[in-house]
Amino acid sequence: MPIDQSRLHRALNPSSVAVVGDKGPDYQWLTNQKHFTGELYSVQLDEKEIPNIEKMGVRNYLSLNEIPDEIDLVICAVPRAITPYVVADAIEKKVGGISMFTSGFAETREPEGVALQEKLVEMCTDAGMPLVGPNCLGIYNRKLGVKFGVGQEHGEGGDISIISQSGTHGMGMTNGAQSVGVKVRRAFSFGNGVILNESDYLEYLTNDPETSAIAMYLEGTRDGRRFFNVLREATKQKPVIIWKGGRSTAGTRAVSSHTGSLASSQSVWDAMLKQTGAIGVGSIEEAIDAMAVLVHTKEPVGRDIALVAMTGGQSVAITDQFENYGFNVPELGQDSYDRLAEFFTTVGGSYRNPFDAASTIRSESENLQKILEIIADEPIINGGVALEFRSRGFEKPEDIESILDLLEQYRQKTGQPVILMMPTFGVMTGDPEEAANVRNRIVDRGFAVFPSFERGAQALSRIVDHHSS
Repeated sequence: MPIDQSRLHRALNPSSVAVVGDKGPDYQWLTNQKHFTGELYSVQLDEKEIPNIEKMGVRNYLSLNEIPDEIDLVICAVPRAITPYVVADAIEKKVGGISMFTSGFAETREPEGVALQEKLVEMCTDAGMPLVGPNCLGIYNRKLGVKFGVGQEHGEGGDISIISQSGTHGMGMTNGAQSVGVKVRRAFSFGNGVILNESDYLEYLTNDPETSAIAMYLEGTRDGRRFFNVLREATKQKPVIIWKGGRSTAGTRAVSSHTGSLASSQSVWDAMLKQTGAIGVGSIEEAIDAMAVLVHTKEPVGRDIALVAMTGGQSVAITDQFENYGFNVPELGQDSYDRLAEFFTTVGGSYRNPFDAASTIRSESENLQKILEIIADEPIINGGVALEFRSRGFEKPEDIESILDLLEQYRQKTGQPVILMMPTFGVMTGDPEEAANVRNRIVDRGFAVFPSFERGAQALSRIVDHHSS
């Protein structure tokens, strides 16, 4: 029986959640739902656990069928041998769907685990039951406060949604996105994906009006042809970032033991990404960097960029990295240089492109405004500005906000990208705590900021390629 889409929508957007089998001392799954906006229930038989569950203000029942209300989502955290009984009760109660944290199924290659997984598949298929997992962290819904990790944010809004075969990477990509100012609307960690697989989640998010972009971590696919077709349709409507795990020979073996997936060769994946227009990345850092540029810039299309560094050595380093990733660092027109020469402090600096601008910017605060106005008027620059930013040397905290105001004015005037880089190594990096605070202020203002020139250049290049294709 095909998946009932109305039930799937209930499961992914629940107004009621029942957690089955949660245990202390942490009560992970009940604690995760402390910001849930709907009705939360517990199902637990262990008399030692029930008093502590009820102290949390959660009503406990001895079975799903004892709960008097309709249940949209069941979170299953019982030992694997008990899972068929939980699924049977869920089917009988006509719940919306099940998220199964329990592991130890086909990914173990043990006969018992394989047989149990086959039994679950048969039960859910016959009943049309949406099953997330098993062997997964499950569902995150920012708006409703349904979480699989305590660090996940809750509330309105959302810039991107995440699909991950791995729970660890689903959590890491969500928290990483949040750390760079990207609000995650939804996240699905689907593990073995025996009923709902990567294509189902991608199809759902493609049709989700509250999801404007998608990021994925995948180790393999259940149906390669279907995934190709769904991905091709998805990228026509919104950007899709894909991090493919198991790229090496040993990594391919690890995929099989992790989620039981069949991994394809990297060349096949690369060809698929090119044909569909998806944005390929090779690590969690690259995925998060791409999300930051995707969300914090306005459809960059140009590769003629202005670079601003704080020393002569850094002006060389930043140029090397951006040219390495396909950007041009062109000379400006003579009119621009005539305007720059009127105020630029040339001792120890340069007003060519790249700009070696530390002494000029810090000698007079309005000089950065003049530089940005000249760059904005320069017709050859169409790729925006990449600026080295340092946390030290500011006389007053408001000086940082003044610089960010100027960068925002440039972004609004030109529609071009503005990205910042705060290198984490070198004699001028300053106090780490101070640098972290400054970085957070930059993120709060909606700018993409990177720990190295290379990561900034690589991420911007990927998004330029996407919007230019």
